[in-house]
This record gives sequence, C-alpha cells and structure tokens, in this order.
Amino acid sequence: MGMAINHLPQIREECEIREECEVFHMSDKQIREIMSRLHNDLLKGLAKDTHANSIVKCWITYIQDLPNGKERGKFLALDLGGTNFRVLIINLGENHFDMKSKIYAIPTHIMTGTGVALFDHIAECLANFMKENDVYKERLALGFTFSFPLRQLGLTKGLLQRWTKGFSCSGVVGEDVVQGLKDAIARRGDVQIDICAILNDTTGTLMSCAWKNHNCKIGLIVGTGSNACYVEKTENCEIFDGEPGKPELLINTEWGAFGDDGTLDFVRTEFDREVDTKSINPGKQIQEKMISGMYMGELVRLALVKYTRMGLLFGGRGSDLLFQRGSFYTKYVSEIESDKPGDFSSCMDVLEELGLSHATEADMASVRHVCECVSRRAAHLVSAGIATLLNKMNEPRVTVGIDGSVYRFHPHFHTLMCEKIAQLVRPGIQFDLMLSEDGSGRGAALVAAVACRQQLSYA
Repeated sequence: MGMAINHLPQIREECEIREECEVFHMSDKQIREIMSRLHNDLLKGLAKDTHANSIVKCWITYIQDLPNGKERGKFLALDLGGTNFRVLIINLGENHFDMKSKIYAIPTHIMTGTGVALFDHIAECLANFMKENDVYKERLALGFTFSFPLRQLGLTKGLLQRWTKGFSCSGVVGEDVVQGLKDAIARRGDVQIDICAILNDTTGTLMSCAWKNHNCKIGLIVGTGSNACYVEKTENCEIFDGEPGKPELLINTEWGAFGDDGTLDFVRTEFDREVDTKSINPGKQIQEKMISGMYMGELVRLALVKYTRMGLLFGGRGSDLLFQRGSFYTKYVSEIESDKPGDFSSCMDVLEELGLSHATEADMASVRHVCECVSRRAAHLVSAGIATLLNKMNEPRVTVGIDGSVYRFHPHFHTLMCEKIAQLVRPGIQFDLMLSEDGSGRGAALVAAVACRQQLSYA
C-alpha cells in the first residue's frame, strides 16, 4: 500500500495539469464558429465596399495561370521570408528540372536597419551567386518570393503592408519592394536581371505543387508564420482590376491576421495573450500566433512556467532557462512528440538542455501532454481554415500544397489535419495534402516561367 500512497501526489498533479490544459481544447462547436467567422472575413476581403476595412485582406496576386508543364528555360528565384534568404537558378527542360541554390544569412543589424541596406545586401549576394554559377553575363528572369504582407498592384508591383518575423527595416513599409530591389541592382550596375513576378511563399507553394499536380488549388504555409492562398473565381473578386477574360484568379488570404479584431478571443488563452503582448507586433497576426513555429514553443514554455509555479511540475523548481523568454524552441515540441509512448528520451534531452535534469518521468509525461495540446490546437485551427476554403471553392477534388517547418517536421501534424479536415468539409468534397518541394524557390521560378510563357504567347 505504501508505494501507491507515494504515487498519489504525482497522479493528482498529472490530473490537475490535464485539467489546466483543457483551455487549449477547442470543441467542434467552437471550430464550426471559427469557420463561419473566417468565411465572413474572406467575403469582406473580396468585396469592394468592405475590403479597405477587412481583417483578412484576400489580396489579389495577379496570377491567373498555373503551370502547364510547357515552361522552358533558365530562371532565377529569390526567396526572402525569414532570417535567411535563398538564391536559386532553375533550368526547366522537357522532362527535367535542374536546380542549384545557396542560402545567405541576413545579419540582425540589416534586419533592423534601413531598406536600402537590406536590398543592397540582397543584390550583392545575387551578383555573387550569378558569378559562381557562370551566368554573370546572361540576362535572366527572376521570380521574387517575398513572404511578408504585401498589397499587390500588379505581377511586378507590391507594397509592403507591414514587417513581421523580426524585421523592421526603415523606409520600406508602404513602398514597392520590387522597385527597392531593382534600384539596388541598378546601383551595382553589373548584372542584368528582369524581375518578372513578386509573390509570397504561399503562392509559390501552390505553384510548385501545381507543376506536378493539376488539382492543386490551395497553397498553405505552416512554418515561422502561417498563411494560405487559393484559386477563386474571378467573378467573386470585386476588387480585381487586372485584365478581364480569365475565369480564375489566385487570392493571397493573409489569414495570419484573422482574429486581429477580436473574433478569436473566445478561444484564446492567457498564454496567447502574453505571447501577443510581448511580441514585436502586439494585436497583429493573432491567428498566426496561435499556430506558427515562431510562437508554438513559447506557448508551451509559458504553460510550463505556470504549472511549475503552481507546484504541479518539477516539484515546483524551475530553472533560469525555463523562465527565460524564447528558450523553449518549437523544434523541441516536435522532438518531444516524436518519442514513442512510454519513451521519454527526447523529452529528457530537452529538459536537461533547459537545466531541468531533476524532472521525473511523471513530469516528462506532463510536458509531452502540454506539447500535444498546443500542437493539436494549432493543427485544428489550420484545418478549420483549410476546410473553410474547400467548402467555399466547392470543387469535387482539391489538392492542398503545404510547406513550412511545423508541417514538415512535426510528427503528427499531417495526420491531425487529415482527420480534422475530413470531419469539417462538406460531403462529396475530396482533398489531399501534398508536401511541397521547395515552394518558395521552385515556385518563384515557375511564376517567372509562366509569366514568360504568357509574354511569348502574346508576342
């Protein structure tokens, strides 16, 4: 009997933590309500009268043609969307696709410096890349993936709405980023690059998957940030001011901002509110902060801190690192959930890194439970969004092209999404989730290639 009595406090603590974690659970009724609110926000974004004040902007991408497999030639792609950027050269042949790429870092002082310095740095890396790949003297078309909120005014014109993901370069918000890059290339005067298109990573993901799979009509990112784009009927886009005559149009929802007006407050927790308050953009990107890799680890950390202070975890003893903001990386969530049931080796490694080597097996089970609750909620929120788009499009079969570190590396995200979307879509709608291969790189080159294909057909 003595043994069992010793375990009672542990069992009680585990139960209390499970009760506390209920705040991360969203009922089916709540999820349906989220879908209804998102659907209304999409309609507001697409309509002329409500677009200006809409939260989910539904920006026009000016892309009306998907790849058809007949694109040919050499193309450059530039992918700027986080603390690194990539330059790629892609050679499209009849049955082959050759690609070389290089990753360049963006130092913090450039991320928070001037726009001129940022674009000069990018132009210098572009020129160096062209030298290394023996195309320095060639004139090449470039697709520019720019994964920040962008108001597009054309295929090669886009105004930055606001910086996200830790950037705050001055003199860029409200300006045309294509012009910023063109000016930097012109200041150098040593390379010939035609910027054929600007797009975001979500659009690139869709284009990259559509090259292989013509059913791909939705692009989704679940990585540092979260966003989705989809193929809409042109007649539903009152704000479209491009060339008439084509039935479909790619819409960049910018759904990360869903909830910025309070529509998600009914499912947000104290941890969400704290993450938001301490972020560099309080009150903005509310849905993104509940989903994406930039915040998921911090949500888990804040929950662990609370439960430790309540005496429910680690015998009430935390560590300096646990109490330090940003110390619990999102990759830890994926690693901890990758352990098989009953095995806590990854969890033990993570807790040791955080100075919590005194954690018991019961503590580890609780830490894993917290991770599961936060990541499941993220997967269900994303699923609610995708199901809303699928129901709105109302097509019999749609492939969703997906990229981003959370979807790619989290062990259960794909399965959680498949199960939840299947529950939420209308009967008769079939869907597949397809991991994108290098959407923001290959996708950018494909947008440039399709643009060139169009120009050739009009020439």
